Amino acid sequence: MPYLIPSRTPLTTEEVDLAFDYLLALQMGGGNYASGRTSATPELAFLLLRLAENIVFPVTGALGDGEPHADSFALDEVGCILLSALRDWTRDSPTTAVLGTARSIIRFVENVTPDPDDHGDTAATLETMRDEHLEWARTVQSLTARP
Repeated sequence: MPYLIPSRTPLTTEEVDLAFDYLLALQMGGGNYASGRTSATPELAFLLLRLAENIVFPVTGALGDGEPHADSFALDEVGCILLSALRDWTRDSPTTAVLGTARSIIRFVENVTPDPDDHGDTAATLETMRDEHLEWARTVQSLTARP
């Protein structure tokens, strides 16, 4: 397979923008609207997979914010199963995985991720996540640019 799953490197600001542009277009206008703005490429599939890992792991990870307990290990396993399925799909059919991975991220955000503003608006939550990921990307970029 010519497309291998890339190593876990931080996303660049351009990658964050591209991934969230696709997610927000899908959330706001549906699959046809999103695909009309950004074509489904293997690169986008792997980019969305990396973003899914960055969104799912912090929420479902066993160590989380507090002490681990039985439920946290079950949640961790659910997150691992979701990401494993998305990895297999992306590896086996990258272009068809784009829309499914994006929809999985959106559904995860709607149903599992706490809404930072308590408005119940998934688009607003995605925009907040975009801002956080952009800040993280800028921080990593500035740290790696230092001599």
